[in-house]
Amino acid sequence: MKYSTSLILTGLIFLLSACGSQNDSDDAATTNTDFQSSFQMQLLDAKPGNIITIPEGTFHFDRGLSLTVDGVTIRGAGMDKSIFSFKNQIAGAEGLLVTASDFTLEDMAIEDTKGDALKVTEGDNIIIRRVRTEWTGGPSTKNGAYGFYPVQTTNVLMEDNVAIGASDAGLYIGQSKNVVMRRNRAEYNVAGIEIENTIDADVYDNVATNNTGGILVFNMPNLPQEGVRTRVFNNEVYENNTENFGHAGTPVASVPAGSGIVINSNDFVEIFDNDIRDNKTANIIVSSVYSTNYADGQGNPSYDPYPESIYIYDNRFAGGGNSPDGLDLKALKTALYGINGSFPDVLWDGFVNKDKMVDGALPEKLRICINNGDTDVINADGPGGFKNPSNGSDMHRCDLEKLGAVNLASAQ
Repeated sequence: MKYSTSLILTGLIFLLSACGSQNDSDDAATTNTDFQSSFQMQLLDAKPGNIITIPEGTFHFDRGLSLTVDGVTIRGAGMDKSIFSFKNQIAGAEGLLVTASDFTLEDMAIEDTKGDALKVTEGDNIIIRRVRTEWTGGPSTKNGAYGFYPVQTTNVLMEDNVAIGASDAGLYIGQSKNVVMRRNRAEYNVAGIEIENTIDADVYDNVATNNTGGILVFNMPNLPQEGVRTRVFNNEVYENNTENFGHAGTPVASVPAGSGIVINSNDFVEIFDNDIRDNKTANIIVSSVYSTNYADGQGNPSYDPYPESIYIYDNRFAGGGNSPDGLDLKALKTALYGINGSFPDVLWDGFVNKDKMVDGALPEKLRICINNGDTDVINADGPGGFKNPSNGSDMHRCDLEKLGAVNLASAQ
């Protein structure tokens, strides 16, 4: 393979600056401009098939990086060994912005970005593995919104990553198709893992803990694509009780602290074979956009605000529901179950599309079905202002046809 003279020279500068940067303090007030320039030049000079390697060290940047070339791999020495710090960032909306296909990022960390840590947009065949994104000062509204932010992408594999401290979502995928998100860990984000307006996603073998909400499956209005068919299985979702520190007006700002798995206005969602425990509002919440701070469709007549064809089965629940977030939910819990009582494992806001009902009930294929032992569900009566809640367990004792697995070549 032939390399341009400029790529060879910038590679030499890169290696020399890397050696010096390993001694930099994480609190360094200055940025190694030679390293920053050399790395950005490598991104600019990259050709399809190039592998750009990052040696061990902590490297400081004061402006964002970007890649627009297809077929590039960026590879570090490990998520705790090759670290890009943007603590002193003064320019750029992201740490690394990728607008390319056939892209792989692995074995590195991106810390303390002003905005999103990693954004990948409008690309196909994306692999992100063994990458850590973190805001090292702990949960704060001042942190960037997203750790991992692929949007309008196709064929995406996100595996063995770690996301900490995002003020919106740690591991996010939006308006995308054909996604596998597995063996990741999300902690101290507002939303640990979020699947939004995405078609065909498998989310499994992940750990979500100490977030405001553990795993979210959302459909939001006024986006180019509505999501459908998400399977959430074999995950550990526990103690997601961190106070919500999201920006006011964003969808996640309405997620109650203590939410395990939240399904909002999405259809054909399966929740199965998960360990879900000790989420203080509820272990699972099924809701409509009517229960968020977003209007129903905001003028989009094709938007469907109701969660339909939701199948919850074979999960393992423990604890949770004992200290819900928000005055309305606290009052509801106390009125129904007493001061020392708890919500059941599934909390449904009660919104349903009456236009689709037949003889007072939704067709079975559109129902919220629960086949999970003696797991109960409460209808919170959101449409009635939580005034007439009821135990809806009997009407949800049903089964739905199971979804097929996502077929993703890179995940085989």
